[in-house]
Amino acid sequence: MSSTESRNNKSKGLDTKSTLEILKIINNEDMTIAKKVGEKIPDIEKLTDAIVDVFKKGGHLYYIGAGTSGRLGVLDASEAFPTFSVDKNMIKGIIAGGDKALRNPIENAEDDENLAKKDLLDHGFTKDDLLVGIASSGRTPYVIGALKYAKKLGAKTGSITCNIGSEISKFADYPIEIDTGSEVLTGSTRMKAGTATKMVLNMISTTSMVRIGKVYDNLMVDLRVSNEKLKNRALKMIEDICNIDKNHAEKLLDDADGRVKCAILMEKKSISKKEALELLEENEGFLRKGIQ
Repeated sequence: MSSTESRNNKSKGLDTKSTLEILKIINNEDMTIAKKVGEKIPDIEKLTDAIVDVFKKGGHLYYIGAGTSGRLGVLDASEAFPTFSVDKNMIKGIIAGGDKALRNPIENAEDDENLAKKDLLDHGFTKDDLLVGIASSGRTPYVIGALKYAKKLGAKTGSITCNIGSEISKFADYPIEIDTGSEVLTGSTRMKAGTATKMVLNMISTTSMVRIGKVYDNLMVDLRVSNEKLKNRALKMIEDICNIDKNHAEKLLDDADGRVKCAILMEKKSISKKEALELLEENEGFLRKGIQ
């Protein structure tokens, strides 16, 4: 039996507990997850570096999974565009059963290995891309089918699971296995396993974006200014980095057509928008290199 399906001794008699007792049990179990993820940083590093290499060569990152695992992959992928202004196809999330399964569970979709190949083909997956299969149990047929197909193509593969010695790890070049242990609610992997998976995805996507020049210091200088909140964030970054007032920052951002890195270089280097964009291209998008 996989560890995520075993019973948790610390939560036995859960239905006899008070609200406060249940909440404390859940919280105490959740506190173990960050440490478990930390133990796997060397494996997470290997996968992240492989993703960075694929990005630098023009490839894409695909997440694929079923149920909660699939939803978490779609969630992480969907945040890349507004946060880092990457092409919408640079990071894709695929869930068994399609977008309909994001809101309404299609439980039997995860049992079809062949469906995964069709989904990857429909989304344009090629040998130049990297596929990360996500499955808390480590044995979801849909995810195994996807990894098998990707390896057959010659593409790089990674996996994220919450069981040691899992089936999907056999088909991954860069497997990540986090021993999250038994859930408070037996088998409910949306809980600790889901939390661990989300943490790993956050680490992978954020670190890979830093490594390809989407971040300056700890600021998301490549964000897409698509609403008032993000505009204010963009202005604050320009103000802080250039040491100027808000009115000056607003003019710079407007002159740079909403591109934060471009606006900063225009001010820092006293150059035109065209020159700033050329400087960014020369430095592969890294703002720090452009400023130096």
